[in-house]
Amino acid sequence: MVWPAPHVRAYMAAMIQVTPKVPVAFTTAGLPETQRTELWEDHNARALIGLRCRTLTASVLEATEINLQLEHVDLARVRGNPHVVERDQALITRRPAESVALFFSLAGDAFFYHEDGVWTVRPGQLLICDADQPFMRGFSQGLEELVLKIPRHRFAEATGGDRIGRPVVVDFSAGGNSFAHTLAREIAAATRVDRPHLVQEAALVNLVAALAGPGRDDLPAAHRAAAQTFIDQHLTDPRLAAPVVAAAVGISTRHLSRVFAEVGTSVPGYLRGRRLDRARMLLEGNEAASLSIAEVAHRCGFTSAAHFSTAFRARFGERANDVRRRAQTTRALPRS
Repeated sequence: MVWPAPHVRAYMAAMIQVTPKVPVAFTTAGLPETQRTELWEDHNARALIGLRCRTLTASVLEATEINLQLEHVDLARVRGNPHVVERDQALITRRPAESVALFFSLAGDAFFYHEDGVWTVRPGQLLICDADQPFMRGFSQGLEELVLKIPRHRFAEATGGDRIGRPVVVDFSAGGNSFAHTLAREIAAATRVDRPHLVQEAALVNLVAALAGPGRDDLPAAHRAAAQTFIDQHLTDPRLAAPVVAAAVGISTRHLSRVFAEVGTSVPGYLRGRRLDRARMLLEGNEAASLSIAEVAHRCGFTSAAHFSTAFRARFGERANDVRRRAQTTRALPRS
């Protein structure tokens, strides 16, 4: 069945409205085959970057995108079958992005055509470019990538530079640039539909600054951001400690302590605070009734329930069990 155009537009308006700080998935699967490309372009123009798209063969477009819109930064996880996207001057004039884009390739070689030349971007490589300079990207083997879009003014504030002139390619694999690797890991965790990681926008911006700012590789804020993202993703590991974090970030334990001290805290203090924040979220969540206090403590990396209870009361001024009981009572109240 072919849908009338007004009905398609109404459907799309409902499908692609992205709620801030909540990952939202959009897919061409199930949409009318003759309109998939148009609807995919419409979605990207609203949720990420306006592009023209075409498939490389007679096959219909099969593509999925998970979008997360933060206060200033937009994140995405994209998958698709072989196709080409283009952003020419006419489209840029009509739909300016005013942003810098970072594309992290996860699978399939891709070509990137720009006025400065042609690049082949392979899995494990990050492409950084100005989204308002014309380009073409092709994915003959299909596409799987992560995307970060940052407004140009925020990029300039963070890096001290106006814009990305010539595109930059960076290795973000485990043995490559540690800031790029951490940034990719953070975006991947934040754009999961199932239990997404709560991302800190400031940490993302600091990592972008370390990547793209001239001479900023020793930026303390970026080291701190990399450490914070590693800690946040390993809170459940009771063995997590400053030496483990420092090794993951690629700096010494002493330097790690210094960069945390600059903001008036310590690695153990930050770690304990994040574990307690996670514990409170669990206690206020829907599954809290099925968890004992000891289980909550274990899920948050505490080896001792007694130590957890003491730390929780010192942090929040009330007992963990009281927080859980109040949350359950609130959920049980009838809604007007």
